[in-house]
Amino acid sequence: MKKRLLLLIIYLAFISLGLPDSLLGSAWPAMFEDLGVPLDYAGIISMIVAAGTVVSSLFSGKLIGRFGVSTVTTFSVLFTALALMGFAYSHHFLYLCLLAIPLGLGAGSVDAALNNYVALHFQARHMNWLHSFWGVGAAIGPLIMAGYLAKGESWNSGYQAVAWIQIALVLILIFSLPLWVKNKGVDASTSEAKSLNFFTLLTTLPGLKQALVVFFCYCTIEATFGLWGASYLVFERGFEVDQAARLTSLYYLGITIGRFFSGFLTLHFSNRQLVYLGQGVIGLGLILLFLPSSVTVLPGFLLIGLGCAPIFPSLLHETPVNFGEKHSQTIMGMQMASAYVGITLMPFLFGKIAIFTGFSFLLGFLGIFLLLIFLMNGLMQKKVAGRSTG
Repeated sequence: MKKRLLLLIIYLAFISLGLPDSLLGSAWPAMFEDLGVPLDYAGIISMIVAAGTVVSSLFSGKLIGRFGVSTVTTFSVLFTALALMGFAYSHHFLYLCLLAIPLGLGAGSVDAALNNYVALHFQARHMNWLHSFWGVGAAIGPLIMAGYLAKGESWNSGYQAVAWIQIALVLILIFSLPLWVKNKGVDASTSEAKSLNFFTLLTTLPGLKQALVVFFCYCTIEATFGLWGASYLVFERGFEVDQAARLTSLYYLGITIGRFFSGFLTLHFSNRQLVYLGQGVIGLGLILLFLPSSVTVLPGFLLIGLGCAPIFPSLLHETPVNFGEKHSQTIMGMQMASAYVGITLMPFLFGKIAIFTGFSFLLGFLGIFLLLIFLMNGLMQKKVAGRSTG
């Protein structure tokens, strides 16, 4: 019973991780004019958030080994809640950049810790459902923002509503602390990660370099489309701002629904098969968005979300299998850091590119990284298989 309750709390923590991730992209077409900054400045905020997450992911092993999963999780959610409340009362771009620092730091350690715990102690379906709850938060965020924008209210109101939801989740985590303290297995599973050498693992474990590239490329696709998908619709396809925000929510809803059903698909397909299936569905979604008809926009957004759904959790759940349980916490932190480097740099880079190419290049940009995932994932599997048989 306690194990199931703890799993439910982990699910709730992932809702809190998803809530802020989709807000900026859905609100930005309304935000940049109020703030008086260029359109591509959304990439700066996104980059700062993700940079903070990279730092906290890399040091997650040491933090969790010292303070425990429960404490790190609670304080991480609190950081995001306070940062979002700051967004709600900010009217200057510089303040948003400063608040983006705790928003990013709040995500990294808890992300790596909970992913590793589920990968070690639960079946693959629970990893998919865990990230489905992230999608719940990511889908709710744009819906809340779209509701306030449709009523003619400011984007600040949308951020304030999400901040209060985060605070409620913090209270739930605080009341659950006795449960986390009694469940020693969660914290114990992270203690061996404190003194491992990143460089040694990178140079001695076959396939790890390719795995990091795959995580980088996948998160490039997910984050770039999440941040700039609404702008693509507004400036290339002629959609209204609130319509674009709703379609962004549909993208995240596709991720959420896809991960829920991927949990059941794990009973019939391996993690590796689900990764390839997801790549194919993303490709189909991009093809639909290439078509000039507005009728294909909705299914295109939904399919890209559905395609993204199984890739990330399936790759994460394979970590102990690919590289061994002994180093899984450190490698999980490295993978999350690589993923967030993609989140940090690539949406920002695309924003700069779009100044010259327009947002029509978004689909080609994503297609390039989809091809890289296919190539690097295949190479990683060959190297891991070679190590296992060698």
